[in-house]
Amino acid sequence: MSSETNEAGALSPGPNPARIRSIASRLIWLYTIAATVVLCCGMGILYWIVVRYIYEEDNVFLRDKLAALREDLYEAAAPQALNEELRRSRSGEETYWIRVYDPTGRIIAASPNMDQMLAETAFPSAVSPGSATPKATEYRNASGRSFLLIAVTEVVNGQPYLVQIAQDCSDDSQFAQEFAVLLLAVGACGAIVSGAIAVGVTKRELRPLQQMAQAVERIDAKQLHARIPALGWPLELQPLAAAFNKMVARLESSFTRLSQFSADLAHEFRTPIGNMRGEAEVVLTKARMPNDYRAVIESSVEEYDRLSGMIDNLLFLARSDTADAPIECSLFDAGAAVAKIADFFETALEEQNIKISCLGECEVYAEPILFRRAVSNLVSNAVRVTASGGTVFISMVTGESVSKITVTDSGRGIAREHLSHVFDRFYRVDASRNSKGNGLGLALVRSIMQIHKGEASIVSEVGRGTTVTLTFPTKTIHAGDSTAR
Repeated sequence: MSSETNEAGALSPGPNPARIRSIASRLIWLYTIAATVVLCCGMGILYWIVVRYIYEEDNVFLRDKLAALREDLYEAAAPQALNEELRRSRSGEETYWIRVYDPTGRIIAASPNMDQMLAETAFPSAVSPGSATPKATEYRNASGRSFLLIAVTEVVNGQPYLVQIAQDCSDDSQFAQEFAVLLLAVGACGAIVSGAIAVGVTKRELRPLQQMAQAVERIDAKQLHARIPALGWPLELQPLAAAFNKMVARLESSFTRLSQFSADLAHEFRTPIGNMRGEAEVVLTKARMPNDYRAVIESSVEEYDRLSGMIDNLLFLARSDTADAPIECSLFDAGAAVAKIADFFETALEEQNIKISCLGECEVYAEPILFRRAVSNLVSNAVRVTASGGTVFISMVTGESVSKITVTDSGRGIAREHLSHVFDRFYRVDASRNSKGNGLGLALVRSIMQIHKGEASIVSEVGRGTTVTLTFPTKTIHAGDSTAR
């Protein structure tokens, strides 16, 4: 049983290691068994054809002898004349015997020494007159010699005569046995040769796998830029090589992002911690007034809030990257939710002389809390880059398959070379670490949109402002994705 993934994402126990065999051994066994079976079937058919041919030749010989004996019975002056013919000495070893009984059951003609070779009871029942010539019956006597026997009844001058004919087929039986042994030996040799060929062919054809394994082993954390050649492999291994290179490319990208993320995270944490430590060391250099200590503590609280917000955002990003459970989406009025966000910021922006306004109405299929968080982050970023007297504009529109929320500011804009990176974590257009923000706002927005199977896009022009658009799929699209999964 192969390994399967359970609900927790872990792999269930796989096959018993004691029962696992290599692909090479399986191919060798399968090829050897298949070749041996085919060889045995072919030799079995050949043996059957040869033996059947010999058996048919013997039957033809017996039929010829029977036909000749019939002519002798009808042409002879008397049946007893056949006995003289059968008793004549014949050159060479005798291979057939004939015995004729008259109607009274008396032997009137017989080949010499036939009684010693074949008893009367050894023959099968005689075929009645006029019947077709029977097939011979095989018989082995006490001395181990093999014979083919037939018995027929012939009517001569109205009198029935019993005719028994036997043919010595010992040589044919011996040939069949020797032929069978030869075929078995050939089959055994064929199986051994097939196994040897299978070993050689399998090792040769699986050598690219070993070469690929060696190439893969050379790639480690310090050589994630290395790739194995996509071409030059057998056709079956080329998709594997391409898939492996894509996997390594993803690992390299993830490793690079992780390294950069770790460096940025350390830098972001070091700044507020350094500020708090510096202020504390300064205030502790000598006795201070209570108000001085209070000021340091208030400043530390602000840094604590900054660190707490950063940690919350990082935890959310980490959960959004690994969460598999679907979110609880609902269809709600986006206009009302956006209006509340605008009211919250409008009160705080009166002193900065920044105007925030909303236009349009639409319904959005999303998780309400995440929706408000994404829009709030966009508005917060827009307010931060908008100068006094500027505007922040929020528009909403519903299409056939998507709902769009657009946040536009009249700020300083973003240069084109930064646009492809603004959604990266800790990326800030202002390189100064002392600037407001920690570079996680737009990264949060993108993660929220990915959770909703949506999209976040940005358009900006230096000196004229920036527009960020959130595209939420409709409920029908979400249902289709769930069904497909």
